Amino acid sequence: MGIATAKLGVMQPLPLVPEGSVMVADGVAIAEDSTGAGAVFVRAGGRYRLVAGLALVGAFTLMLPDSAAFAYPNPSPVPLGTAGTFTVLGGSTVTNIGFTVISADTGVGGNLGLSPGSSVTGFPPGVVTPPGVQDVGDAAAGSAQTDAGNALTVAQGLTPNQTFPPVYDLVSQTFTAGVYNDPSSLALSGTVTLDGGGNPDSVFVFQAGSTLVTSASSIVALTNGAQACNVFWVVGSSATLGATSVFNGTILASASATIGDGTQIQGRVLAGTGAVTLSDDVIHTPACAPSSGVSQDPLFGSLAGWVTAAAFVGGAGVLVFRRRLQPILDR
Repeated sequence: MGIATAKLGVMQPLPLVPEGSVMVADGVAIAEDSTGAGAVFVRAGGRYRLVAGLALVGAFTLMLPDSAAFAYPNPSPVPLGTAGTFTVLGGSTVTNIGFTVISADTGVGGNLGLSPGSSVTGFPPGVVTPPGVQDVGDAAAGSAQTDAGNALTVAQGLTPNQTFPPVYDLVSQTFTAGVYNDPSSLALSGTVTLDGGGNPDSVFVFQAGSTLVTSASSIVALTNGAQACNVFWVVGSSATLGATSVFNGTILASASATIGDGTQIQGRVLAGTGAVTLSDDVIHTPACAPSSGVSQDPLFGSLAGWVTAAAFVGGAGVLVFRRRLQPILDR
């Protein structure tokens, strides 16, 4: 369990909940009235509703699952159009050294494309696994580039749920579904975890205004149902993945993409105007697993419908409130 603690009296006012409240997770707030009594509110239908009142003295602790660290609305997947049938797509050139393997699940595509350029080198020894094909300078590649450009525009236009400081390193953090933005560049020097919260439809969009750079042996890990097909890395210029990285998601780079030696990718590498450079890599485009029917509500997608609240009263005892939220919000 992750624990978010708010000291009553050091609070930020929120709309539609009592003055002097504090949000401890998106859509979850606590408040204190003039008598010192506390209450837990959750957001539904654009307003906050009372879940429980608690007599509070001192600090109030709301205990949430770790996946609730960031509880944002689940965005829609970025529409790739015909670009979704390509595992690798370049603009000027595609260059490979060594035994790179490009493949895809049945029905996804797994193609290697280039447009408007005409130079694909290194295949063989690189392999495009059938039924994937090479589309070089043809109508299919041109259409895919158009759709990839449109997808990039859509993804760049999404309103971020969280904005990072410039040149932000995602290392050692866990993110739930949402849109995350760095107006300059994103970096990864180790492992970052994307937590689906038990919902295979969870969508993750990371926007980098300029570059995406990962260090050698860095890892984008997926947990709790998160799927590579629903992860999008939106890059304003160029993406560079360090050697022997393990990477999940579709790269939508405006310019170029360089994939380090021995890197494994579950997703796609789609570059707009520039080159795609590969070296002994394994790039596989997976299909999405069927939806679980999990609610897309921003709270329930992350909290699985449960909140546990504990109030420590004068250090003498603990009052624990545990209640299923869905029936309350459905009223």
